[in-house]
Amino acid sequence: MNILENFKDLFLEIWQKGISGVNFTQIGLAIAIFLFFLLLRGLIAKFILQRLKNYVANTSNKFDDALVKASEGPIKFIPIVLGIFIATSYMEFDGKMSNFVDNINRSLITILIFWLIHQIVEPITFLIKRVEELLSKDLLNWVIKANKILIIFFGFAATLDIWGIKIAPIIAGLGLFGVAVALGAQDLFKNLISGVLVLVEKRFKIGDWIYVEGIIEGIVERIGFRSTVIRKFDKSIATIPNASFAENAVVNISETTNWRISWIITLQYNSTVDQLKNIREQIEKFITSSEDFKIGEETEHAVRIDKFSDSSIDMYVRCFTVTDEWSEWLKIKERLAVKIKEIVESNGASFAFPSTSIYVEKK
Repeated sequence: MNILENFKDLFLEIWQKGISGVNFTQIGLAIAIFLFFLLLRGLIAKFILQRLKNYVANTSNKFDDALVKASEGPIKFIPIVLGIFIATSYMEFDGKMSNFVDNINRSLITILIFWLIHQIVEPITFLIKRVEELLSKDLLNWVIKANKILIIFFGFAATLDIWGIKIAPIIAGLGLFGVAVALGAQDLFKNLISGVLVLVEKRFKIGDWIYVEGIIEGIVERIGFRSTVIRKFDKSIATIPNASFAENAVVNISETTNWRISWIITLQYNSTVDQLKNIREQIEKFITSSEDFKIGEETEHAVRIDKFSDSSIDMYVRCFTVTDEWSEWLKIKERLAVKIKEIVESNGASFAFPSTSIYVEKK
């Protein structure tokens, strides 16, 4: 019986002593409180957030949809923070352990605040459409990313400060390290500045068809800090440093208002003057009377006898289509090509091709 009594006394002693001055009754209560808030988190995610999503989905503006979606993570994190805070409030820690738990609660609340700020930065852009028009959408995305990085940095600094770690010496050390890195990463900063200039000058945007002679031609898919991703027409991906767009002429084909057709029609030398005049007049009449072509001062057309080449009489044809779509432009080119061939054949003339005449002198 003495053994059982001793075991009972020892068990009660350990139960009361617990861990770091916290008895197991308090620990059990704390675990129960935390599990309750964990369950509450699931209920918030399943019912409250889901109903809120359904409600904002029926509204006309996109701001509330983006705000609810962005704040979903922090809202789910609130019960965790609250649960740990209330659970630890019922536990009587001694000395250093009390400070440690207090720092954990402060850190969790700091993380929650900066996480929430980080998440709502992007939805706020729906309220500043004028800024988007001024800076361009891609540049605004850059600003948002930069702000998010700053928020993460300040949140990290605030958390370290809670634990007594001063951020100023770290920043000073990073400053010296940054100078060393900058000397060896000049191309990186060159591309970064070039990317900013490209966006500020609005040379192109995501979805544009661009052409840089000798470098790339394709559709812009992403504009990054250092490089731009372009989808080539063979469906392969090319990553081009932004400096290439700052140092070379960039042709934004998507901004073409009226696609141009510029041809040289080669006719045989045995074509008569009347044939040349008739062909020229009929081609010009077709262009000016067709709805496929835009006739005006800014889109001046031309159908003229250009020059006498080595093996042909060249006729220059230039005109602008009304369409700004590449596929429709190809169809108009085809119709014009067929019509020119009909006109040349109906006038009894023929197209020339490169040829050489050899004369053999008899002695």
